[in-house]
Amino acid sequence: MTNEISLAFAHPEARARATAGPDPLDRISLADYVAEAEIGAFQAERGARQRVRFNVVAEVRPSLAPLDDDVDRVVSYDAIAEAIGAELAAERLNLLETLAERVAARILVDSRVERVFVRIEKLDRAPGALGVEIVRRQPQAQRAGLRAVPGSRAEAEARLHPLVAHLAPETVAGAHLSAWLDALAAQPLPVILTVAPPADAPRPRAAHPAAQRRIDLLAIEQQAWVLAGRDARCVVVASRTELEWAMVQGRMSVWAPSKLVLDAREGPASVAPGALAVWFAHGFDAARLVAIGGEPLLDAGSIRAERCAADAPAAL
Repeated sequence: MTNEISLAFAHPEARARATAGPDPLDRISLADYVAEAEIGAFQAERGARQRVRFNVVAEVRPSLAPLDDDVDRVVSYDAIAEAIGAELAAERLNLLETLAERVAARILVDSRVERVFVRIEKLDRAPGALGVEIVRRQPQAQRAGLRAVPGSRAEAEARLHPLVAHLAPETVAGAHLSAWLDALAAQPLPVILTVAPPADAPRPRAAHPAAQRRIDLLAIEQQAWVLAGRDARCVVVASRTELEWAMVQGRMSVWAPSKLVLDAREGPASVAPGALAVWFAHGFDAARLVAIGGEPLLDAGSIRAERCAADAPAAL
């Protein structure tokens, strides 16, 4: 029992040795790597950075060819640090478990890595270290994490690029809504809808900008539910995972923005509905951005932006 407890709290490298199979594997490790990050599910952890410590061990199949002292023939230590840095920069997360899954999945993109141990600890939340440790194997890489990591440039380029349709208030309330949804469903791209609430709708005013930002986001989400109530094809979705799943399944989603906006590493400069639609379209690598009713969407950048009149449904 004492040995089991000691091993449970041992460095991942010791755990890797203790659980090794009959065929020996090489190991590379990154020990006591400390970074600052904004992470955590509690409100007190939002807007505050805290120290997070990583200990990672990757078990690698030995090379059958001579190494010739060539760094390109081995799995680099930098791959571990880069995986951590990339996932910390990708978006704000609530759970250490999610971060660990994503770091492991990114390391396992290299098919030479057979198994990876990832331990992550928060250093500033308690007198001790609060942490999680996971072990993932190569077959698990295909299903690990909440956001799949592309294994190649071709895989990344093959991912779905949606049509983002921004519906003005008059479109949501108008007689032509069903016809517009029919037109959106008929075109070949997956569809994600964004909405704008009526400008004259009553809304509380807060003394603090952060509180007002939340109120403005909630107003957009109320309008999303109004749309969902008008047509059963419109399903309100908040998380990236569910939005990506809906695209794969060919289902139409209405974006509820609060979660992605508040969790974003680099959030939008404005939560005005039109600006949010443009920010969202860029974040999802949209192929097209169509404003149906309302004003044209500005500063769409590289995305093809279009505008259609709310009362004139047409093929898209």
